[in-house]
This record gives sequence, C-alpha cells and structure tokens, in this order.
Amino acid sequence: FFSRARPMSKWNDHQAVRPGSVHTTTFGDQADQGFHGSVMDELNAELEAEIVAVKGGKPMSYRDDTSRPLQDLYSGSPTRSSPKRTRAIGERSPGLSPREAPRKERKPLVVGHGSSATILQPSAEPIKGEYVERDGEAWYAIRGFDQMPPFFMSVVSDSNFWMFISSVGALTCGRVDANSSVFPYYTVDKIHDSAHLTGPLTVLRVTTRDDGKTFLWEPFVKHPPAYCVHRTIYKNMLGNRLEFEEVNDDLQLTFSYSWGFSEKFGLVRKCKVTNLRKSPVEINIVDGLQNIIPAKTNMWLQDFMANLVDAYKWNEIVGPGIGLFCLFAGMSDRAEAVESLFATTVWQSGLNDPKYLLSVNQIGNFKKGLKIDDEELIRGQRGAFLTNSEFVLQPESDHTWMTVCEVGQTHASIAELEITLARNMHKQLSELVDASMAEADANMKRIMGAADALQCTGDSLTVMHHYANVMFNVMRGGIFIDNYNVEKADLCAFIEKRNTLGSEEWSKWLSGFPDTIDYTLLIEKARAQEDGNLTRLCLEYVPVTFSRRHGDPSRPWNKFSIVLKDANGNKKLNYQGNWRDIFQNWEALCMSYPNFIDSMIAKFVNATTIDGYNPYVVNKDQGINWECPEPGAAFANLGYWGDHQIIYLLKFLELSNQFHPGRLEKYLNQEIFSYANVPYDYLPWEKIIEDSKNTISFNDEKNEKIEFLVKHMGTDGKLVLDATNKVYLVTLCEKLLVPILAKASNMVVDGGIWLNTQRPEWNDANNAIVGNGLSMVTLYYMRRYTQFMIRLFTPLGQQRMLVSEDVAQWMQRVLAVLKQNEEALGGTVGDKLRRQILDLLGESASAYRWKVYKNGFGGKVEVCAAQVVELMEVLQKYCEHSINANQTDTGLFHAYNILVLGHDDAKVEYLYEMLEGQVSVLSSNFVTGDRAVQVFEKLFRSTMYRRDQRTFMLYPDRQLKGFMDKNVVPVEQCKSSAVRAVLEKGHKSILYKDCKGVVRWASDLCNARDLKAAVAKIGSINNYLEDLLALYEATFNHRAFTGRSGTMFGFEGLGCIYWHMVSKLLLASQELLYTAVEAGQSDAQMNLCRIYYDVRGGIGFNKSPDVYGAFPCDPYSHTPKHAGAQQPGMTGQVKEEVITRWGELGLRVEQGRICFKPRLLRASEFLRVKGTFEYVTLQGEITKMDVLPQQLAFTYCQVPVLFKMGKGYHIQIQSITGNLSFDGNSLPEEVSADVFARRGVITKVEVEIPEDDLI
Repeated sequence: FFSRARPMSKWNDHQAVRPGSVHTTTFGDQADQGFHGSVMDELNAELEAEIVAVKGGKPMSYRDDTSRPLQDLYSGSPTRSSPKRTRAIGERSPGLSPREAPRKERKPLVVGHGSSATILQPSAEPIKGEYVERDGEAWYAIRGFDQMPPFFMSVVSDSNFWMFISSVGALTCGRVDANSSVFPYYTVDKIHDSAHLTGPLTVLRVTTRDDGKTFLWEPFVKHPPAYCVHRTIYKNMLGNRLEFEEVNDDLQLTFSYSWGFSEKFGLVRKCKVTNLRKSPVEINIVDGLQNIIPAKTNMWLQDFMANLVDAYKWNEIVGPGIGLFCLFAGMSDRAEAVESLFATTVWQSGLNDPKYLLSVNQIGNFKKGLKIDDEELIRGQRGAFLTNSEFVLQPESDHTWMTVCEVGQTHASIAELEITLARNMHKQLSELVDASMAEADANMKRIMGAADALQCTGDSLTVMHHYANVMFNVMRGGIFIDNYNVEKADLCAFIEKRNTLGSEEWSKWLSGFPDTIDYTLLIEKARAQEDGNLTRLCLEYVPVTFSRRHGDPSRPWNKFSIVLKDANGNKKLNYQGNWRDIFQNWEALCMSYPNFIDSMIAKFVNATTIDGYNPYVVNKDQGINWECPEPGAAFANLGYWGDHQIIYLLKFLELSNQFHPGRLEKYLNQEIFSYANVPYDYLPWEKIIEDSKNTISFNDEKNEKIEFLVKHMGTDGKLVLDATNKVYLVTLCEKLLVPILAKASNMVVDGGIWLNTQRPEWNDANNAIVGNGLSMVTLYYMRRYTQFMIRLFTPLGQQRMLVSEDVAQWMQRVLAVLKQNEEALGGTVGDKLRRQILDLLGESASAYRWKVYKNGFGGKVEVCAAQVVELMEVLQKYCEHSINANQTDTGLFHAYNILVLGHDDAKVEYLYEMLEGQVSVLSSNFVTGDRAVQVFEKLFRSTMYRRDQRTFMLYPDRQLKGFMDKNVVPVEQCKSSAVRAVLEKGHKSILYKDCKGVVRWASDLCNARDLKAAVAKIGSINNYLEDLLALYEATFNHRAFTGRSGTMFGFEGLGCIYWHMVSKLLLASQELLYTAVEAGQSDAQMNLCRIYYDVRGGIGFNKSPDVYGAFPCDPYSHTPKHAGAQQPGMTGQVKEEVITRWGELGLRVEQGRICFKPRLLRASEFLRVKGTFEYVTLQGEITKMDVLPQQLAFTYCQVPVLFKMGKGYHIQIQSITGNLSFDGNSLPEEVSADVFARRGVITKVEVEIPEDDLI
C-alpha cells in the first residue's frame, strides 16, 4: 500500500476512474474503496457466491448478520432469505457486463386509440453524475436525474437571498427569512408534491416547417412523455446557480432554465430554447411562474390560512409588463383599517409581443390550441406571471429570455423599476442583469476564498466538495470580513448594547483609536487598562457576518434569518445559532483565522453557568438566550445539553496550544471571564434521586429580575453579577474546572455520566434516556480533557491561581471522594460502592450550587496547579477504568447505558452499541494504535454497517413488533392477582381482553404516568398499583426506550445514516493516524491510512448520484434506509470535513509552526495537465495562478501554497521583504506567525513534497 516505486502513470489511470463514477461488481477498488482489508475481500466473495447460489436455486448460508441479505436486515422484513437483493453494486450474471445480461423485452405503452394513439417513450437514460466545465466554470451534472426519486437542494447567494428547490422543479425562495418569500414556504414533502403547481411552468406549441404539424411539448412534466427526452440538472461549484435542461430528440429541440441571484434586480430565472434542426420551427410558448404569494405573507398565513389569503390576493399588470402580487388590505378582524403597501414584483425580458397571464386559468385552452387573452387583473385567486409569445427559431439557433422576481417592493421602488424597464431594450437589460450576477459570483468567491475554500488539484470532486463544506460552514458560523481589522463604530455599538453602565467610559477610551482597529492591538491595549470587564467585552467580540441558523423546509422547526444589513442599508455584523452548533463551525473557521481563537474560547466559557452548563442560544448582541416554559408544547423543554461542552471547548483549547503555545497559561490567572445567569434551578441531590426526569426548575423571579437588569444595564444583565451589580469576573482556571467538575459529580463508575439535566446529548433523538441514561460518550471525551489539563497545568508546578472559594471547596470534595475510593479501580466496583461514590459526588455539586444560588459567591482563594493535576490524574484513572469496562464482547464500546437506582445501590444496564460510542472512544486518546485498528475492524463487521451506502448507521437497525403484536400482556402474567382483579371488576380503562382472548392495556395508556392517573381515578385498585406498573413495564420495556431514535425511520431514526457522525469518525481516524505517526507505529499508521480512505469512501462525493440520492458533492444531514440524502447544506458534517481536508493535505500546526506532513495525500491529487488556480488575495482581489503538471495549489490563511512533487522536502517562501529558501518541512515560527496574522507579508509558499511520501 505504501509502495514508493509506484509510477505516475499508475496514479493517472486510477484518477480516471473515481469511486462512484462507474458501477463495479465489488465493494472496493483495492486500497481506495470499500471495506478495510480482509473484510472487503470476504464480503465480495460472499456476494459472488450468493449470486451463483440464487441462480442455481441452492440455499445460501451466511457467516453472520453483516453478510445477510439487506432485505433481511430491514425493519419489518421477513426473516427468510430473499432471492432478490437490494445492493449498491447492481447484480449481474458472472462473466456478463450489465449491458450483455439478457433482458426481457417490454411491450410499448400506448395512450389513446386508433389514429390518435400515442406510444409513450419511457426514459431508459442511465443516471450519470460527472464534473463538467461550462464557460470556464466548474459544474456538476446529473444526467437522467428524473429517474431518481425527488431530492432537495439549497441554492445560496452572496447576499440575503435564499432558495430551497426540489429536483422536480417546485421551490420556495425569497430574502432574509421565510416571511419574505416568492412562493409558499412549505415543508419539503409538500414542495416535492408541488411539481407543476408551484414555481416554473412552460408549455410550447411547436410547428415544424417540414410537415406543418404542431406538437405540444411540456418540458420536465413527470408523467411518461410522448417524446424521447434526456434531462440533466447542473449545479455550479459556487453553489449559487442551478440549471435544468431537457433535450427532446424527437422534436430536436432543447429547453433549459436556470436560477440565480442579482442583488440589484432580484431572483433571476434565465430560459433558453435551442433548435437542433437543419430547418426552422415556429414556437408558440407560455412560460413563467405560478403560485406566487403576496408580499408580507408570513409563514403561519401561508401554511394555515392559505385559502383565506387567497381571498385577499390582488394580482395586476402595471407599466411595461410588471406583475404586482399583493394583499389588497392587511388581514385583520379588528375594527380598524390596515393598509397593505408592499408588493412582490415579477417581470420578463426577451419574449416579444407578449400577452401576460396572471393565473393558470387559460393554460388548458392553450394546450388545446385555443386562443388566450391578456389578463390585467386577477382578484381572490392564486397568482401567476405567465408570458405568451410567438417566434420563429432558425436552424441551429437559440432564443433566450429571463424572468425576474423581487420581494418587499414599495410604490417608490416599483416606479423606479417602471422607468428602468421602459428605458432599456432586452439586450441592455440582459447586460445589466448579467453584470449584477457576475458581481454576485465574484462576491461569493471573495467570501468563500477568505475561508480558504478554493483549491486546485487533480481531484475535481474533492475540490468541489471542500468548497461546499467551507461554504455551508461559513453560512452557519459566519465569516470575518476584513481579516483582523475591527470597525470601531461596531465595537462601540456592541459594548453599549452589552453594558450601558460602563459604555460611556469605554467609548471615551475607544475614541482614541482610528476607525479601523487591529484586533491583536485592541486586546493588548484593553488588557493594559487593567479593567477586567473592558477586556472581557473586547475579547468576546467576534466580528463575523453571513451567519444564520440552519433552518430550511426539511427542518422547519429552525427559523433562519439572513440579516446582513441594518435598517439603513449599512453592513451588519452578526451571528446566531444554538450554542452547540455555532462553536463547532467556529472551530473550522478559526483554522483560517487562528488569531481569533482566544475570542472563541472567551465567548464559550463566558456562556457557561455556575452549574457548569451552557444556555441554548448564543448571538452577538444579546449574548445568550435560554428556553422558557411552554406548557402543552410537545417539542418544548427546559434543561442543559451536556456532551458538547467538554469536547468543543477542548478542541479550542487544543488549537490555542497548537497555534499560540503558552498563551492559555497567561489567561489561567486573569479575572476577565464571566458566568451566564440562566434562571434555571438545578434541584438538590435528594430531589434528583427522587425524580431524575424532572430536575430543572424555572425560576420566574430570577427571570423577571434578569429582564429588569437587561432593560437598565444591557445584555450583561444576563450574567452573574456581584454585590455592586458589576459582572462577577473569574479566571480561566476556574472556567476550565467548573465544567469537568459538573461532569465528574454525575459520574457513575463503569456506567458513564448521568444525564439528569432534562436534555439528551449530541443525538437529541435519544431524548427518552434523559433521567435514567448514562453517557459513556461524555466520559470518553472527559478522558481526553483530563489528559489536556494534566499537560497544561503540570509545567506550572506550585504556581497558584485565584478561583472562587466555593469552587475550590467543590474541587476538594470531589478529589477527596475519588482518592478515597481509588483502590476499588483495581477490581470490580460493586453496585453498593458505585452508589456510595455517586451520592458523595452528587451531594458535593448540590451543596456547591445551592450555596451559590442562595448567597452568591463568597471570596476568592488560591489553588495550586499541582492540585489541579492531582484531580485530573485520579479522574483520568476512573475514566480509563470505565472505558475498559464498557468494551463489549464484540470488541466495540457502549455509547449509552441505563442507571437503575435501588434503595442503596446503583446498577448499570447496557443498551445496544451505537456509532456515537465508537467515535467518541476513538477520540478519547486512550484507544489508540493497534487497539483502535481492531475497533475499526469490528465496526466494519458490525450490523451498523450499511453495505448499500458503504458507511455506518447511527445504530443497528432491528426487527420491531407489528401493530397487532404490540400491547400484549405476557401470558404468564395474566393469572396474577392484579390482572384478575382488574378484569373481574371490568375496569376497561386499565385492562381488557379482546375477542381472541388476548389481554391488552387500554389504548389511552401511553405511559406509566397515564396508568398511575387511571388507577388513581378508579381508587379501588390502588393497592395493585405497583404490580400494575411492573406489568406495564414488562409489556413495553420503557426503561430501555431511547426516544425518537427507536421510534422513527428518518432523521436520527432506525436505519439512518447521520453524516455528521460519519465525518466525526473520519476525523477520529485521521487523528489516530497522526498519533501513530508521532509514536512511530508504522503498522498502525499503514492500517489507519487505509481505514481513513475506507471511511471517506462512504461519504457522498465518492458515490454516484443514484446511490447518494442527490448532488454527491453537497453535504446533507442524513440518509434514511428507504430514501436518498436528506436535509441539504448546513449540517455539522461540514466542520469535520473542513478540518480533515487540512489533514489530507498534510498541513499541520505544531508549537506555533506550520508543518507539512502529507501522510494521507494521494499522488492522484497532483495535476496531470497544466491548470489554473483562481484564489482571493488578502486584499480581496480575485487572482489566477498557473499550476503545472505534478503540482497542486490551495490557500491557507489566504496565502497561496503550491505543492510540487519532488525528491525531498524543500520550501521556498516569497514575501514583501524578500525570498527565503531552505530544506525541511516546516516554516519558522516567525514566518508562521506572519501567515496566521494575515498581514500580507507572506505572498506565496512553495513546498516540494517527496513522491515517496505520497500514496
């Protein structure tokens, strides 16, 4: 595998056949595709054996569940072996290619009778995905996309435009948010169902000059066409254009339309019809858009009051063909007039002598060849903007036109549009729109280029996929708009919103700065003021833009808002998101902006509570937000999420040490950090033991006080304050201790961290294990956290740091409990001892937080770094003991367990294995080297592996009971006294016996709580309550109920692949590989390299579109078993893959130095022919650079880096002060610092890579 003598031509041949572009009969292409090692070979052998066995009518025996037929592994499928297999590879007879295999002839389908009969032409076009270049731009094409099930796409813009569109053509789009849309903002299923009802509509009557016949053609209509057609969908790499194309072989015509954006004009639909004939044709066309909604129609009205909205609709044509779509009046039942003074505008250019239709009422007549008339006004009906035009299309020529939409238009803006359209002919309008769209393209390149999205390698699909990952990461996390330059005006506004009491003094200080301030200088100057709150605010200021929450019609519960400008049209800096989402995207972003790592750490720790948890939402101006009670709302809840704190915070800390060694140590004893004051009371320990599912009480009094403080002092009023109403400040040492102490205080030895804060962890579909669940996932990450803390604090020796006295006491209590029971780790920890340890730890946290709740923090004391190390070392031992105890007989590890509390003991019951458990244990820095390789081997053999997608589900799919098999009281329990008493007394609200004699629970009893209420209502059977509850549990086994994860079959449900978790696995394998490199473990390095590409091979961009179910280069959230990829775009997957891409290129940062260690770089990534690398300079200029054969190029911190294939490591640095050349694979620390600082000092880095180090 690591052969150094492999010739370049071999890699060229390999590059020509990418995994996913050609169907093969095996699950792997030697080292590059499919299973790891022998697993791949064994399964391929079984596949061929099974085909032979089935065709010969012989039974087939299977080695284990991994190789059983896929249908048998599907939930609800028969358990017998099925002779028909569903596989990604496509079965065929041995020795025959798919085209050679005999096929049964199909009889043609006919519509009509006699002379009017039409033979339908079902498309036999194979589905094919490929990278193409069109007009010098990179696109991905899916040919035959109409043969795939409908899939959903996101088309993005450089401004506040948004678009979500189905492959059937139906869509929703608009500006800012869903309340400003052109078409209804429905859920994804309704959009798929809206084909030819919402969005584009095109009908052509085509008359041929050859025979004078007129043909009716409706491009993209889903029903079997009467013509032989070929359909292709294209998406450009920038992600802001989408094009549909239909080629009609019978009519020898092509029709295509594309979507794009123009900040000046609006959403642009460009159309083209092309005559492929040698003779002219006459075209009579109706083209345009339908189901256009009025301006300012919010989501609620669109979805729940659509028919009432219709009654208010006013659709009219004004001026030179401008369609206006508005509500004639505001919708209200109040006794007051409400004017509606906004309209959506639609206009077209390019179809001459037009007739305009404002509804679809005449489309039927047009299809029949009848005359249609202009529509100038349509009231009380769905709006449409359709243009009828006739023209002659000369041989081998085309005709183009465009339709443009804009939302939220006023009388003033419509008047300006009338003048613009009246003064310009189609050619001039087209040029104006094209210029605006070209500027949008350039802006997209500048935005994404600033985050190092642009690359030039021999692997075009990897380049496109990396761009898409960066793009969606930036869309959620935001982008810094001017390197490290901070706008003073925005900083002053930020400080004033955060703290009005101190803003006047701080604004005076800021007045001495220029309008644009260097961020690094700002922090230095603020710290010199020795004002902790000033430093805190400056450090927490994160000046990003372009951020929005990850909402779309496939996740309508998330509401997005793209706010890039303020009310005056000025640029607005902002970010918004769930705290557990925004920080993961910032982790990838700070790889390109490493000098902002400190700000991200500050924002993270300043949002943690005194309990050691985080609120739900973080944003720029409001700081933090939390969930409030919503009685009766099934999807609303209070509580704290747990696992993300440890690993996400840790990743920033690790990055700080890599980029800026020694900087964290300086913050450890600086009181410049704060606590979030969330109005949740985490109940005392005895209450948690009593009812572990209800542990958080909303403190209304505190919430009201916080609202008062925010009104009078700014959003700093949401933070913990001291006695003088100033923000209570603590050191970084304290902020790093509190989260790990919170987790340690809920540790169940051998079980995990008790989930008793009313919220699940990363996979919130496991919502039902809250209260009785134990997270090994968090414990695995804790092990890595303790290792980091030991390395951070050990060199400090006896150095002392300030912490709150209450935190110090909490730390000492936890340390004492762990030390006291440390000897038990040498053997088996019994249930009683486990309970004793749990109670002592839990009581220590309870005592701490309730003292602070009631009295606030006491004084400050000093703790010694050695004490912190002592705590981390003993806690690490507990973690490692529990990790070893959670490795199963299969070689895999548990993710979550169940806690069963008795009177004085604590038992641990184990759930099935989950992918999340393997990812987190492989990220713990404890399971490494050969042991990690073994875990991967077992994982590939497990029932979590989906062979059809060559990747992993979140958990094994499993057989579930059918409806009639559910709710059956076990026969052996039917003779119990409790059952007999209930049945004899006829209490059918509890139990009944059906006509077949089966004893069942009443259908209204959904859980034990309902059963308790029903028994209490009857009263006379109260003495049987405990027996009935036990019987109910025996029937339904709710104790092992994990939540939505075990009851749904999409999203994070059964049979589903969650691509974020797969990408986490990819990152874990890469981290383990580089760990093996540093440790000199050559065998493990070789195996982990192969494993890495096995995991990577299952990710979408390595697949064909029909296997992936969508555009392969685009990230999607999940793939259920019954469908293709779902939920496009802003998934957590992108963060991990941005980071792994740097690892693939071998770019590492160690001790402040940029190093090049390409242990995963393929020789096939180097160009075979000369190419051009387009990138964005630090000054925002779009620049091109030649890249020769055996070279590749990318940017890092926007500095262009050129790799050359050579004999040894050699680096050439170009800078504004001169050039530098030397042997080696790392940049000097001062040069690296210049790159990190993005000052423009370093202009180019060229690195010669030894060919022997490539794979």
